[in-house]
Amino acid sequence: MIRVGIIGCGYWGPNHIRVFSQLPDSQSVMCADPDEKRLKHIQGLYPAIKTTKDYQELLKAKEVDAVVISVPTNLHFKITKEALLAGKHVLCEKPLALTPKECAQLKTLAAKQKRVLMVGHVFVFNAGISWVKKFIESGELGRIHYAYSTRINLGPFRYDVNALWDLAPHDISIFNYLFNAKPLSVIGHGQKVLGTSLEDLAFAHLQYPDNLLVNIHVSWLDPKKVRQITIVGDKKMLVWDDLDSAGPVKVYDKHVEKTSTYYATYGEFQLLSQEGNTMIPKIDLAEPLKAQGSYFLECVKKDQQPINADAQKGMDVVETLCGIQESINKDGKRIKL
Repeated sequence: MIRVGIIGCGYWGPNHIRVFSQLPDSQSVMCADPDEKRLKHIQGLYPAIKTTKDYQELLKAKEVDAVVISVPTNLHFKITKEALLAGKHVLCEKPLALTPKECAQLKTLAAKQKRVLMVGHVFVFNAGISWVKKFIESGELGRIHYAYSTRINLGPFRYDVNALWDLAPHDISIFNYLFNAKPLSVIGHGQKVLGTSLEDLAFAHLQYPDNLLVNIHVSWLDPKKVRQITIVGDKKMLVWDDLDSAGPVKVYDKHVEKTSTYYATYGEFQLLSQEGNTMIPKIDLAEPLKAQGSYFLECVKKDQQPINADAQKGMDVVETLCGIQESINKDGKRIKL
């Protein structure tokens, strides 16, 4: 039985408490939050859990084997470092830190302390994304030309990070996972439409190896909630829609062919679109957060670092975010990573 402590009981913290209370190999034994009202709310739901306003007390508790860090982003590095030094295994919400240098320090420290350090890139554990990953590896999409994602809604608004740092880590981690690579260069544009000091919308252009182009659109200011990814290959195309529980993935048997007729006048082949059937695969859906928690417990029991959500993967995402933010600050200048 792995005993888990949760630091931060705001938006995601209570979900982690629920997950580690339900999984058979773990128990949520303690939580910390400076807000007394949040602690009382949690204790009303889980009477057996210990609560404290001081997370240092949780880190010193011998009955806590591992911690989940679900606090404002600017505290991720500090508390993750303290947790590792306290001998705890750590699952830290995304992003792991605010700079690649901080991520590298945490990666080195986790290895030195011989503790598991995992980043909450929860969509890597999404059943639909896992299916897409296998489909890409099967070769049925063919050579991938480009992909794009849309992650937009009216709110919820944050005041610790902008929309890029809030939403884009999900899509960057997904694309890095699907393509087994990280971007070579990035271009970013953002706006502070709501008049705050933070960008509430952003567009990012990512250049991956093999001339694979990816675009990401994130926003807190949109009339519709959309969570979609489109991938275009030279054989087939697909769309993943996280909000479509009935059929989150649709594969389109569509591609473009060149005719054998050569047009001397224009010096080019004629392009013809070919359209076939649309396939909706049966995907057994499960809660990604619970799958993530289960994998974290497995890594702790086996004393191994997570494959697709380790500190290196977290650092790749943070490096990309920093590059996009630099490009935004420099009015869309291309930034090499």
